[in-house]
Amino acid sequence: MSTYSSISELLELSERLGEPLWKTVQLADCEEQDITPEKSWETMANMLSVMRSSLAGYERTRRSVSGLSGGDGGLMEDYLRSGKSISGPLLGEIIAAALKMGECNACMKRIVAAPTAGACGVLPAVLLPCQRSLGAPDERVIEALYVAAGVGSVIATRASISGAECGCQAEIGTASAMAAAALVHLAGGTAREAVNASALALKGLMGLVCDPVGGLVEVPCVKRNVTGAVNALASAEMSLAGIVSRVPPDEVIDAMREVGEKMDPTLRETGEGGLAGTETGKKYGG
Repeated sequence: MSTYSSISELLELSERLGEPLWKTVQLADCEEQDITPEKSWETMANMLSVMRSSLAGYERTRRSVSGLSGGDGGLMEDYLRSGKSISGPLLGEIIAAALKMGECNACMKRIVAAPTAGACGVLPAVLLPCQRSLGAPDERVIEALYVAAGVGSVIATRASISGAECGCQAEIGTASAMAAAALVHLAGGTAREAVNASALALKGLMGLVCDPVGGLVEVPCVKRNVTGAVNALASAEMSLAGIVSRVPPDEVIDAMREVGEKMDPTLRETGEGGLAGTETGKKYGG
């Protein structure tokens, strides 16, 4: 089989092989790494296990070394239990999970870079609560992770997953696109609905800058995981409803790369512009 460097090639390969999207991604992974499907599945299952254990092992009293991060996931949980939430239990759980995972990263706990450490909260925050809501088995979630990996691989190839290269749109934006596609698969959507959701998600975060306060992956990174997760949920819902991105996924990815290349260097992970350049932000940069 041949590999793929675009979403359209991935879809064509899936149709030519007569395999579902997730299986096509798995087979390409096996060919690239020279491993068996069983070994590939074992690796992906382990990633799911780490995501789950990281979320379950969240410590609400733990703080990052800088003191900028920690405890917000616990505050969100308390708010949800109060019954005052306006977003409903599922969305509230997604928000809390994204905060927890982002804080786990800031507090140097074990996470899965998906696609990066700074964006580690988006995918698990969407998949784990929605798995419970939909009653989906682990096997379906692992398949969804392959779908996410396929989307992420194309974005990494055609554009970037680095905030230093293309801003936070390349990190949280990519994570959101991956999560949206994965969620569509989890919900039983088609391959084309999945990649359409990824386009909707990436468009929603186009132009997002990378402006870490104090040069740390904490502010605004942790809260942006929430933004990416909620954006992924909305994009998946739109795609499943039949709403189509007027710009095809590959063109959206190419546009993201172009936007990233045009960003001022101060807005690409240097800790100099945006929020990092504010009066308050500068206090943490010295």
